Amino acid sequence: MRLVACSLVTCLAIGCAGGKSFVEKAGPSPAQASGKADMNVALEDPAQSRLAIHQQSRGVPVEFAVKSDSADEQANAEHSEEKESLVTAPSSAKPSASREPEVQAEAKEEEAGDEAVDVAFLTNENEAGGRNRIAAVGHQLQAEKPAAKSGTLSINGQTYRVELVPEAPQPIDVTPASGTATPAGATLSLIPVPEPVQQNAEVKPAPPAVHPDDILTLNLPTALSMVGGQHPAVGLAQWQVQEAYARLDQANVLWLPSIQPGFSFHKHDGNYQASDGSIVDVNRNSFQYGLGAGATGAGTTPRPGLVAQFHLADALFQPDIARTNAWARGHAANGVMNEQLLNVALAYLELLSAEQDLEIVEETYAHTGELSKLTADFAATGQGLQADADRLQTELRLVENRLASARERADVASARLSQELSIPSEQRIIPLDPTVVPLELVSPAMDKGSLIGTGLANRPELKEAQALVATAWEEYRRQKYSPFVPSVLLGFSTGGFGGGLDNTLANVDDRYDFDAMLTWEVRNLGFGEGAARRRSEAEIQQAKFEKIRVLDQIAREVSESHAQVVHRSNRIEITEGAVKSAQDSYERNLSRIRDAQGLPLEVLQSVRALEDARRAYLNAMIEYNQAQFRLQWALGWPVATVESSVPHCPPPVVE
Repeated sequence: MRLVACSLVTCLAIGCAGGKSFVEKAGPSPAQASGKADMNVALEDPAQSRLAIHQQSRGVPVEFAVKSDSADEQANAEHSEEKESLVTAPSSAKPSASREPEVQAEAKEEEAGDEAVDVAFLTNENEAGGRNRIAAVGHQLQAEKPAAKSGTLSINGQTYRVELVPEAPQPIDVTPASGTATPAGATLSLIPVPEPVQQNAEVKPAPPAVHPDDILTLNLPTALSMVGGQHPAVGLAQWQVQEAYARLDQANVLWLPSIQPGFSFHKHDGNYQASDGSIVDVNRNSFQYGLGAGATGAGTTPRPGLVAQFHLADALFQPDIARTNAWARGHAANGVMNEQLLNVALAYLELLSAEQDLEIVEETYAHTGELSKLTADFAATGQGLQADADRLQTELRLVENRLASARERADVASARLSQELSIPSEQRIIPLDPTVVPLELVSPAMDKGSLIGTGLANRPELKEAQALVATAWEEYRRQKYSPFVPSVLLGFSTGGFGGGLDNTLANVDDRYDFDAMLTWEVRNLGFGEGAARRRSEAEIQQAKFEKIRVLDQIAREVSESHAQVVHRSNRIEITEGAVKSAQDSYERNLSRIRDAQGLPLEVLQSVRALEDARRAYLNAMIEYNQAQFRLQWALGWPVATVESSVPHCPPPVVE
């Protein structure tokens, strides 16, 4: 009974006083807790008394027991009061060295909604050497979860990561404000966390917004039909043709007389030499009106009313020279038109290539984004490495960079096409073609020799060279026959003429004058004539060699374009097979990854191969179409007749 009484006293002392100290050390008091605290006393085996304290705090039951390890039960009863005073003493009071308690605690910090349980062990030595200890027994935690080792905290818009950092063993540190205990051996550290990178970014970056009024939609036939006289290069060439034909018209009427009506007045006062050689003092005046003017005294009218003055060699040969030169200008204008059509076609194909390449990069961006999401999911579940997820994020950013470059290329191609069409560059041109298809303007199976013949027959550049040879030949003929044909002057004047002495104007009557004159000229004693003929002959030889150069150039351009058409046609078949195999490889690898048979990073090579194959196929198609248009240009555009304001020029006849 004595043992039971001592144990009961000790239990009550601990429950009333020591319990308070324990709660202050380990956590909030029962009054502050959301639940209740029930204490039940149980007496067990007299050899080892047990006190069970059942604390129900926030739904978490904890059992505590008091064990008596002393061999002398009497000594324990005598020192029960000392134990009571030791337990009920404030936690800040420092006990004597012989009775200093040892405090050991362990605490677990769980996530929001989890319960925290704190356990403390109190031991005390008595004077007899015995030890009384309060120990935790029978722990039963409901729905216990692993303690969180890290978390995030936002302060003033800055995100921090909160981690438990192990340190040297320290007593339990209680935070009164929050009522949450930090376990011994762990401190809170705030580590700035950068803004998280979106692992599963699937939305492609949006291009800059374009107003609908700033968009111009075109297809290739419409673009080709817009090439005309309003274009600067074509308009310049066509007006040069008009100038050449105006010179031809001028040469054709070189022998016709000019009309010079007018009025003249003459007055003389002073000495004058008469026709007999005598000097007389004369004061006279005269005037003339009608066709012609300037007549004085007995002389003829110096400026006839109708006058024809020309070199007969010019009248004979200059029309032919002007005619062949006009032909050359006309063929040159057709060459400019053909070249401008080629430039527009190539610029449109370049724009179409840029737009299609943009779609390829966008598709790659979508594939890479899907792989990035899968890699991030694998890393989050522990099936993959975070390094792989970072690698896919890097690849995604690189694809995004290529996407920006593709948009830049499309805008630049649109500006260049605007220049070729001579339209405002602020309008963004969008091709209407949904995809690229091969254009077969000339069959690759056609014979190269027949194509070269077609090119030599149709190319305006060769016709221009032939016309220039004819022009040089006509110029040589003029210089050759110039000394043997005269210069012609024919004049006829009619009108009124009158005058008198002093200031008298009288005797006004009609007057007629007719003059005809033929002169031959041998320049510089004949040396000038020889030099002129040699110069004309040199011009003929230059024109002939230029014609041969154009022949070789046309043959080379036809042969080169035909070779490009043939080999690029083969490239289309090769790259088409590459696209099919790359697509199959990508789909199989992606299916294998979704079936958890590998890592998403392994599909990255298939994505790159698919992008390269699609781009190679696109380039093969675009370059094949470019070769087709270059071949058409080399052949002189035989598929259609380009309407032109240039008059028809028959081929010159060269002797």
